[in-house]
Amino acid sequence: MKHVAATLALALATTVGSQVALAAATIVTVNGQAIPQARADALINEQKAQGQQVTPQMEGAVKEELVRREVLAQEARKQGLEKKADIQAQMELAKQAILIRAYLQDFIAKNPVTDADLQSEYDTIKGRLGNKEYKVRHILVEKEDDAKAIITKLQTGEKFEDLAKQSTDPGSKDKGGDLGWANPGMFVKPFSDAMVGLEKGKFTGTPVKSDFGYHVILLEDVRDLQAPPFEQVKGQLSQRLQQQKVEKHLLELRGKAKVE
Repeated sequence: MKHVAATLALALATTVGSQVALAAATIVTVNGQAIPQARADALINEQKAQGQQVTPQMEGAVKEELVRREVLAQEARKQGLEKKADIQAQMELAKQAILIRAYLQDFIAKNPVTDADLQSEYDTIKGRLGNKEYKVRHILVEKEDDAKAIITKLQTGEKFEDLAKQSTDPGSKDKGGDLGWANPGMFVKPFSDAMVGLEKGKFTGTPVKSDFGYHVILLEDVRDLQAPPFEQVKGQLSQRLQQQKVEKHLLELRGKAKVE
């Protein structure tokens, strides 16, 4: 039994010793200060993540960068900068940011967005967009009577583009009220409902009220909406759903936190 215990103890000591040696592996020493290989690995991994090839030249550049950083850091310590309260606060924020990034990367890896999730989101958005696009102009005013007066002028032959100059919508008033091509989902419901109910070339006979004021809407044209293929937007959808997962998780954690 003593022999077995001694053998196990020796094996454990050897393993721990090897792990410590690996952890303490040094890439370079600057003024007696050992720089661990792990720092070089971290910088190299950042370059690899950006699509860079690992070459002897890159490794040499990383080593030189670590030397320069250490030289500057040592000079900063000589001046006692790390003891200043504002510098300590910034260092803590930097450490916190790195820890948060690592946690979120781990969370995303453990909670991936599936192809089924992506397809479902694509179908939902596609359904919400509908199958038509509308080219419209509008004039937005604050008072209903002003909108009615504009409609009367349109009925007597005045040009929509000229009357649009009195619109309170800064994005379209100087373009004759032109909003370009859009699908109904891009507008508030009262606006979109009135828009899709118009015939081409016609304008609304009564003011359309929304949270922004009163609209007079002119429908110029309608065309079929060609949604982009699934594969084309798959990457964007993945980022969007990942962000939603992270936001939901954050809200859950925030809700459990004891904040005083």
